Amino acid sequence: MVFNLEGKTALITGAGQGLGEGIAKRLAEAGCDVAVADLNPEKAEAVAAAIRAGGRRALAIKADITQWDQVQQMVDSVIAEFGKLDIAVNNAGVISIKSVAELSPEDWDFVNNVNAKGVFLCCKAEQEPMKQAGAGRIINIASIAGKVGFPDLAHYTASKFAVVGFTYALAKELQRTGITVNAICPGIIPTQMWYGPGGLAERWKNPGEAMEESWARHQDTLIPQGEAQTPQDMGDLAVYLAASPHVTAQAINVDGGFTSA
Repeated sequence: MVFNLEGKTALITGAGQGLGEGIAKRLAEAGCDVAVADLNPEKAEAVAAAIRAGGRRALAIKADITQWDQVQQMVDSVIAEFGKLDIAVNNAGVISIKSVAELSPEDWDFVNNVNAKGVFLCCKAEQEPMKQAGAGRIINIASIAGKVGFPDLAHYTASKFAVVGFTYALAKELQRTGITVNAICPGIIPTQMWYGPGGLAERWKNPGEAMEESWARHQDTLIPQGEAQTPQDMGDLAVYLAASPHVTAQAINVDGGFTSA
């Protein structure tokens, strides 16, 4: 099925690279004008330029989603540029790989401030113009770590469980406003978290095993389909949720069957 989002305006946070970039470009392909928000303005502008080259309007915004004034200014900038906000994808997030014994209070606060507080602040600001319009789609990016626990990721797991629970609660608050609120829970994607220096494949490798071998083993053993997911996969689901008026209060896994057992 082809979903047409022609004429819609979308805001994606953390869209300067990786998963957010993939979602932003997929929404543009579906017909959206796109606001690309990121802490790094150069990366945001590069993605916005690519979207413009594809024939859609795009705006690059620098924003720290842990700061309420910057979040409010981000949403105000979208309204000033496009006149409305139809779709918000709250993707910006951070991770570190440490056991609970290794974690400092500062490590905990950093990850949870971005991943949990940041989603709260974004949703708080985004819902207002959507309420005025009587419609909107809020999509929070959680993780399968928001459904199951992972060693060395207790702080990250806690932040993503928070995103899932917050999504359920906000969806019920907004259930009669025309605004839907859902979460996407990505599985294993070959980003820095898994397949980079200091990533999980390196941390969890067996004795004598190269990082690339560890990555291949984890794909094969953790994912029933045997292959990692992609930003395109998450973008496809974001398009579906953006086009679906009666899907709300859901946290949908895109994980190749990882959480099926």
